[in-house]
Amino acid sequence: MEDLYRTIETTTEGLYKEKGSKFLAFAYPVATEEQIRDILAGLKEKYYDARHHCYAWRLGADKTRFRANDDGEPSSTAGKPILGQIQSNDLTNILIVVVRYFGGIKLGVSGLINAYREATADALRYAVVVEKTVDELLRIHFSYLVLNDVMKVIKEENPEVLDRRFEIECEMCLSIRQKSFPQLKQRLSQIESLIFVEES
Repeated sequence: MEDLYRTIETTTEGLYKEKGSKFLAFAYPVATEEQIRDILAGLKEKYYDARHHCYAWRLGADKTRFRANDDGEPSSTAGKPILGQIQSNDLTNILIVVVRYFGGIKLGVSGLINAYREATADALRYAVVVEKTVDELLRIHFSYLVLNDVMKVIKEENPEVLDRRFEIECEMCLSIRQKSFPQLKQRLSQIESLIFVEES
């Protein structure tokens, strides 16, 4: 399973003008459809006087969840070229919205496709692309007597330690890249008295 993906670090904006029409592009790093809905609602409220709010998004390291929306523009002239830019840049966990103010002159199908593609490309031009991993969380509970055994596994498998509590009983929350998760769990499960508290 793919556990490494490319996304953008922060929100960026782009602009394209054609025959009086203005295309404002906004690119956002996102993680959930709920987040996407909130951003879209906010943009529609802010740019309430715009004629179209077209968008595309893609989610997940495996890139199987995506959507493109033309918001009243002729079919496949807006959402599809926006999605095309997401795909050609190999990005995911991203939402791109292009807000159009109509300038009075129709651009035609090829003109629209070009405008939405160029506005999207302009927003991505300013984006910092980052590589991220899909991580798994693991919370473990163990007695102080086996602390050395636990620390040996942690040193060798190198998960990120998110929090720790060392008393008579010890507890740690670990985060590790998805593909390394089974081996970490298997090695920890061999330590006597260690319990897995919760996983996500």
